[in-house]
Amino acid sequence: MTDPHPLAIDYGHHPPVRELLDVVRYCLEDLSLGFDRWDEPAAHGPGAYFAVVSGRSLRNYADAMGENVWPTEECWRVHGADPSFYETVRDVSRSRDGAVVVGVDNVIQRQMVRFRDLSGIDAAGPDERTGVEYAEWMGSRHMSALETSARDEVVATVTLSAEDGRVTVFRDGTFDARTRDELASEWRG
Repeated sequence: MTDPHPLAIDYGHHPPVRELLDVVRYCLEDLSLGFDRWDEPAAHGPGAYFAVVSGRSLRNYADAMGENVWPTEECWRVHGADPSFYETVRDVSRSRDGAVVVGVDNVIQRQMVRFRDLSGIDAAGPDERTGVEYAEWMGSRHMSALETSARDEVVATVTLSAEDGRVTVFRDGTFDARTRDELASEWRG
């Protein structure tokens, strides 16, 4: 959330962090547009969940997803000019579950996580919004991303729906969702 204090660091408006979020979003949009079986009833496309965080630890609001890890030996950072990021996202989006955690320095954490609910004892502080509003289309991944984005340590979360290819950016407990038909519409005409 935006802190009006003059010494607060608003990573969400830092150009390198905005570029990081753009790279993640464009990658997920490309994966969605590249999957051509969304209309098939039993099709299950690529799905992904990224969280960009500024804090030092997730232990107060996340749990490790066991063997679900990001292969840091193949790609250790988010970088638009590095094809290994796209290739690794493509592979992870089809084979692993959990959220990929990225620091504001673009470094990807190896351990994938499950974020705890924001309500009740899991809320880290009184300033975190627990009354986020869910959209009807949201599944558990999207509800988690929405709640997680309301945490002070989280700059934003981004998801790719495995059910319909929707790409959504969540910030401060709000969201901007684009259906597959809306993705890259400004370039497709």
